[in-house]
Amino acid sequence: MDIITDIILRAGRSAVELALFVLLPVMVVMLSLMRLLEAKGVLDRLVHVLAPALRPAGLTGLGVFAALQINFVSFAAPIATLTMMESRGASDRHLAATLAMVMAMAQANAAFPMIAMGLDFGLTLALSVVGGLVAAAVTYHGFARGLSAVEGQLDETLHHRVAEDAKGVLDVINRAGAEAFKIAVGAIPMLVLSLVAVMALRTSGAVDLLTRVLAPALTAVSIDPALILPTLTKYLAGGTAMMGVMDDMLRAGSASVGMLNRSAGFLIHPLDVPGVAVLISAGRRVAGVWKPAALGAGVGILARTAGHALLG
Repeated sequence: MDIITDIILRAGRSAVELALFVLLPVMVVMLSLMRLLEAKGVLDRLVHVLAPALRPAGLTGLGVFAALQINFVSFAAPIATLTMMESRGASDRHLAATLAMVMAMAQANAAFPMIAMGLDFGLTLALSVVGGLVAAAVTYHGFARGLSAVEGQLDETLHHRVAEDAKGVLDVINRAGAEAFKIAVGAIPMLVLSLVAVMALRTSGAVDLLTRVLAPALTAVSIDPALILPTLTKYLAGGTAMMGVMDDMLRAGSASVGMLNRSAGFLIHPLDVPGVAVLISAGRRVAGVWKPAALGAGVGILARTAGHALLG
């Protein structure tokens, strides 16, 4: 019983420290910056410039905005955009391409805090864009080719707050801070549960046993066996939980910054059980195209994985 209590307390302490002292400050700054750029109309102009160039990849103006949200806000931010696309008449084919892009890209709520752990954010962002575009293109022109391409009267106007004076700027910053606090605090339960599970598996020897069984095969293809634990955590519990496990491994010396950067391509994205469950909640039609979108996202993640392995 003492062992279980000790595991819970250590996991709780690590989760709270990670959420409040790493995730929260980073998300407050980045969300405030993003919301200010949004309120000043900078993002609107950026979307207007990029949308025509990205349309051949199956992305609309709202799809470009979803890409900005996943990379600079959080994995859950594009839900509102996907819902907007569905309600405004985007075709199933465009919905699938946009969902594939989102699932293949690096989510900001994991990527930004991991900068403090040594993540090369510039490389991660560049390969995130490449992987997202690959995912969107192969989905639109391949996996989702059989879906309906019929669109309604599509309204791509972005509705958001404006910041025309000092009061408006402060209002945007306060709302961004509240949003960041909600994200950070909301991450604590999953972080605690995942760290408890990981620590329990370590204490019981299950992780060591699994590593010994899989190590020869992984070593033969030049994959570090230490990646078994964060990979299992990521795909079963999500990116935030993986971030907590990776932070714990880095502190313990069982993982390195080099390993983190080489593995970022297949560890930092929302194509996992919790991520897919959250994203498909955007709407009935979005949920209906998740299979071709997931296949396309897999191709995009493969491209990112190759890029990180070569350049990380």
